[in-house]
Amino acid sequence: MTRSPMHTKGSEQCRIVWSIGDPHGIGPEIILKSFLKLERSGHSFLVAGSYEVMNYYRKVLDLPVELELVKSATDPVRNGVLRVLSIAEPESFLPGTLSAEAGRLAMDSLHAAAELCRKGVCDALVTAPIHKEAIALAGFGEKGHTGFLGKMFGVSSPTMMFYDPVTELKVALATIHEPLERVPMLIRKMSLDAFLTNLATSLKIDFGIAEPRIAVLGLNPHASDGGVIGREELDVIRPCIERLSANLKVKGPFPADGFFGSKMYLNYDIVVAMYHDQGLLPFKVLAFDTGVNVTLGLPIVRTSPDHGTGFDISGKGVASARSCYEATLLAITIAQNRNNKSKCPL
Repeated sequence: MTRSPMHTKGSEQCRIVWSIGDPHGIGPEIILKSFLKLERSGHSFLVAGSYEVMNYYRKVLDLPVELELVKSATDPVRNGVLRVLSIAEPESFLPGTLSAEAGRLAMDSLHAAAELCRKGVCDALVTAPIHKEAIALAGFGEKGHTGFLGKMFGVSSPTMMFYDPVTELKVALATIHEPLERVPMLIRKMSLDAFLTNLATSLKIDFGIAEPRIAVLGLNPHASDGGVIGREELDVIRPCIERLSANLKVKGPFPADGFFGSKMYLNYDIVVAMYHDQGLLPFKVLAFDTGVNVTLGLPIVRTSPDHGTGFDISGKGVASARSCYEATLLAITIAQNRNNKSKCPL
């Protein structure tokens, strides 16, 4: 379902908004390249950001995209034209450089794009990469898109999930951008029951999986070897799985290394990792070019390419748009699934 973006008779047209990301990174380039692959899909596309930035990259990279500066996201859509809603126009910009002004434009564009989804003007948000240091220089305290959007929509713990359309591998993180020393305490304090229950609900609605099969990794090496290497598995993770197993297809806790090494992930719809690198290291080994970042638990649909700003290759025309393209296809699918579910509630 996520493989074909073509709009066919009877299918629903989606209105997608891309936030521009850091204008000094590869965000504008991968948006332009993705649009070239999607312009005849029957869906409509809008960039929230800067017209001058998008036009600069269009010219420098010699990409055959027609841009149109619009005053409102509701302005008419013309076939084969990428509309740009100007949130701010930078005084200057230089690909590959760190800048507070660029960080602010990235976050202001993100906020504006998310508001369009909140108001129902757009159906889904696809975010181009931001640079954490640049947004810190601009005065933003959030560590990334997920935290910012969670705060914006009043969701205390949105779920960061990663999806690979090639292998169908899905990885969700119980904790996100946290120092390792804080992870055990956070696992003990969080409601793992609610996390897994909400995750199953999201998989049913957003991905159309009737009975999600969930694998939960242990926190400690060897999943603690029966409590010899830590007690989080015995005290928190295993009891949670036992409580939920009557209503959910959830198994674990599994030792992370053996789980991925033996390809056990092929037997499950999603893998829950306890911390960032535990889940992201194997995921990026398996799906570096095609992986998609998804934020679950928000009232809006949000996906993102699973890579950074690429300052070292910005403006050179060599950035791969595959992940951004896949993120856009997935955003379309989730938006359609949510709409269908709202029409046919359980």
